[in-house]
Amino acid sequence: MAEIRITSKDDETFEVTVRESTTTTHTVKLTKDYYQNLTGSKAPPETLIEKSFEFLLERESNTMILRRFDLAVIGHYFPEYEKTIVGRL
Repeated sequence: MAEIRITSKDDETFEVTVRESTTTTHTVKLTKDYYQNLTGSKAPPETLIEKSFEFLLERESNTMILRRFDLAVIGHYFPEYEKTIVGRL
């Protein structure tokens, strides 16, 4: 099981470190609008990001995850993302 550590860089930017056999670092952008649309403020941004990385890690290794991306882009690669993530929060 991967260890996921999230650090807030500013209101919309987070650094995510994923420790598995290889440790990777990712810069993730989460706009307030997208956060609100997915969570309705019922979960902190860090929880949304952690659950999103768990979702990604079920589908690909941490070394395959983009190093810099906007959280909303996940749905372009995995159309089931938003519905799945809302159910996990």
